[in-house]
Amino acid sequence: MYRISDQQIDYILNDFRARGVEMESLQENLLDHICCIIEQELEANGDFERFYSTTIKTFYKNELKEIEEETISLLNNKNYYTMKKVMLTSGIISALLLTMGIVLKFLHAPGASFGIVIGITLLSFVFLPLMFTLKIKEKTHSKDKLLLVLGSLVAILISMATLFKLQHWPYANMMGMVAVSILILAYLPINLMTGIRNPATKANTIVSSILLVAGCGLFLSLARSPQGSKLQYIKDTGYFVKNEQLYKNGLSQRDKVAATSKIPAALGSQSQQILMLCDEIKSLIIEKETGLKSIDENFESQNAWLGETYSKQFFEEGNELQNKYISLAKLIKDYNAAAQNYSHTGIRNIPFKATLIEPGEQNERVLGTLNNLIQVELYVLQNELAFAFSN
Repeated sequence: MYRISDQQIDYILNDFRARGVEMESLQENLLDHICCIIEQELEANGDFERFYSTTIKTFYKNELKEIEEETISLLNNKNYYTMKKVMLTSGIISALLLTMGIVLKFLHAPGASFGIVIGITLLSFVFLPLMFTLKIKEKTHSKDKLLLVLGSLVAILISMATLFKLQHWPYANMMGMVAVSILILAYLPINLMTGIRNPATKANTIVSSILLVAGCGLFLSLARSPQGSKLQYIKDTGYFVKNEQLYKNGLSQRDKVAATSKIPAALGSQSQQILMLCDEIKSLIIEKETGLKSIDENFESQNAWLGETYSKQFFEEGNELQNKYISLAKLIKDYNAAAQNYSHTGIRNIPFKATLIEPGEQNERVLGTLNNLIQVELYVLQNELAFAFSN
């Protein structure tokens, strides 16, 4: 077994320094490793310098300094591999969850919303930002960095717009239009100008641009134009106005037979309170949505149509609208309990869950909430007329 002397150790360290390795910790690690190899493999009377010269060449491709450069790079990017692993893991999980959510949505099975929301959220706020962070370090030209920034922003906006669109949340169209605008007005022109000039990337640039434009077209097919939205709002508001007119016609018929009706005072009082509360709640919702307390056949000329606002935006704990809604729910339950005593007259219970959103769970849009309230009123009028004609 060969024994290395102190002079030979100094020889090795001096050679390290001459070859450009300046980090002391790296010198010590290399020294220990090479000394172990020499002592184990070199014969007792072997040629040290020749064996060392042969051994040191196995540690690099071109020069020994490469080891120090790679070490510095790893120290400066110590989180690189962790970030890359997290990026790949989040990408796989988000793809699986998104696929699961879409399949469940097609099957109308539970769990669809969970898969879609978590999948797109992971994609937008974990996978894409990490991919951007790792890729931006590889880019040297400012144009390439700008394209990466724009592409990442567009991808995040498109994915979030798709999520909001699938979940019927507000601002989906706005995010989608911003993303498409950035893509068409900024990303595509820069990508085409830089890619077409290079014969090696010309074909790929054209193909990718075609795919991007096609993708924009597919997304825009999901979005409704402002004019289309306006026409839909006018159509929906017209339905509400017709339903409101049906209620008023029923109210007029009720008033005509009220004099001959012998409906019990307690039940009649409850009926009146329900109708009054429904009218008050409708008025408050319409005012918040359109700025007017009521709408009639002239709503189109007044630009007072009902949009796609969710009613829950108007219901806050403790506010007037929420308190009236809670009172209405209690009145309906009391009314149904009292109506049980007069079922022989044709009076029927108001189907509470089928026609009224329970307090604290106003997940309907404005139009649905208003029509639900009209249904409650129609049930009350129908019961009063049924009682009147039973006598």
